[in-house]
Amino acid sequence: MMRIISVVPSQTELLYHLGADPIAQTIFCIHPENRFKKSVKIGGTKKLNLAKIRSLQPDLIIANKEENERSQIEALQSEFKVWVSDIHDFEDALKMIVEVGQLTNTADKAIMLSNQIRKEFHELSSSPIIKKPRVLYLIWKDPYMAAAHDTFINSMLQQVGFENALPPDWVRYPEIDLNQMRKLNPDYIFLSSEPFPFKQQHVEDISAQIPGCKVLKVDGEMFSWYGNRMLLAADYFRRLKEEIGMI
Repeated sequence: MMRIISVVPSQTELLYHLGADPIAQTIFCIHPENRFKKSVKIGGTKKLNLAKIRSLQPDLIIANKEENERSQIEALQSEFKVWVSDIHDFEDALKMIVEVGQLTNTADKAIMLSNQIRKEFHELSSSPIIKKPRVLYLIWKDPYMAAAHDTFINSMLQQVGFENALPPDWVRYPEIDLNQMRKLNPDYIFLSSEPFPFKQQHVEDISAQIPGCKVLKVDGEMFSWYGNRMLLAADYFRRLKEEIGMI
């Protein structure tokens, strides 16, 4: 059996879903929960325990360009086969699923999963929307940071039927203050549950400072985990659209 180490939480969950169980994973690879508790841990996504990884002698390491530190991945690439995903949008995510399937001899399952996700999101986006709500999606506090364009989160917002409230020339994850938020005048501000764990108190605080804008706490995994969790995301987004009256 192939000895795989995954250093990306969403791709770790995907490996388990495909039946290509990794021999080790990071402390942030929390899904599925029952496997996480029993798994061998090799540090955090940006602070990998290279010595421990070397001791496990993997046949394949699954990494990601954004989530992992380049210097650490390059060090591992000099010794092991390392596959690095680079996910910017919905289509990249589906392509990644298929490629992981090919790498791990689970291609049939991966293709089936990719097709199923595409079908679910097609049905999700098929209902007509008169006006796309403008959304500011926050991922961090002190300083506030938002998901702008050229991000997977932005692509998911578009798939659901939202419009990113940030200007197109704001890219990746810019810092933003409350005055800038007011000037953008979004219909909604989404507070992600990760990487910063926004709570209900943050919803109330921002609502008080930006009146007229609806502030909601949302499940960050549904917007940012690429892999089999996208199946759960489709149902989550349906409920979210119902909650805010889009369908």
